[in-house]
Amino acid sequence: MSNWKKRQQSDPYVKRAREEGYRARAAFKLMELDEKDRLLRPGQRVVDLGAAPGSWAQVARERTGKTGTVIALDILAMEPLQGVTFIEGDFREDEPLEQLEAALEGEKVDLVLSDMAPNISGIGPSDQARSIYLAELALAFAVDWLDISGALVVKVFQGEGFDALLGRLREAFESVKVRKPRASRPESREVYLVARRLKQG
Repeated sequence: MSNWKKRQQSDPYVKRAREEGYRARAAFKLMELDEKDRLLRPGQRVVDLGAAPGSWAQVARERTGKTGTVIALDILAMEPLQGVTFIEGDFREDEPLEQLEAALEGEKVDLVLSDMAPNISGIGPSDQARSIYLAELALAFAVDWLDISGALVVKVFQGEGFDALLGRLREAFESVKVRKPRASRPESREVYLVARRLKQG
């Protein structure tokens, strides 16, 4: 049996996701971030970048309720989720971004979630640079589309470029926290940056 398979079988979050009907263990990362930072509320407009297979969109949908709006985007196909608008496309390209902006109909959003990660090539510096680039794209989108009181949650890997990205978030937002949810594997370098309240001017 492969190490990955063994790890999946012994992972309590994988088991919980199956039992509770979530598409991936990542659902519990967002739940934990929400419990700590109170990110999700009924009636919010939420954009979920890097959404497939859809576990964050599931949590966002549940917690924003029937009056909420959840728009999800991913380069990979995603099984439909009731109440979630899905756009399939590469966020680095103009067309999917234009589709996403059209779906927003000019209205600002309350929360931008980005769990985007590059396809891992195994070449550490290259993978790290691509991870930072995706986080920068999420930041640029958030600056354009977030309501002034809104929040951005973005996954990033610690390493080259991390401190510079953190500095850019601190220039753009009043509050930036670095979070490592318990559901994030201890050996992973991933952390989540939770940024709130866009600075004026």
